[in-house]
Amino acid sequence: MSATEEQQARAVALRVFAALSTKWALRVLEQIGDGERRFGELHRSMDGISYKMLAETLRALEREGLVARRDHRTANPRVEYSLTAAGGELLRLVHGMCAWSRAHLAELM
Repeated sequence: MSATEEQQARAVALRVFAALSTKWALRVLEQIGDGERRFGELHRSMDGISYKMLAETLRALEREGLVARRDHRTANPRVEYSLTAAGGELLRLVHGMCAWSRAHLAELM
């Protein structure tokens, strides 16, 4: 990998880490999971998040390529969110990190 490619990879990683480090990002990814979820459905499943914060979080995750937004373009607004391949892989990595922390809990405490 060239120095330029290495710098680009680091910049992308930092952007993704910044998007994930918010209070709601991982919870949103978890709630979307393997399916397609509508905005209202996501909002109802997450106690304490405002409509504004959910919209901002979804936009940030979409901008980073972790969430896909599908607008059905019907008379009644219908938008569904799903994980991209990258978002799904990231969620599996997070689950792996959770399993690792459970396995090493005694050592880490």
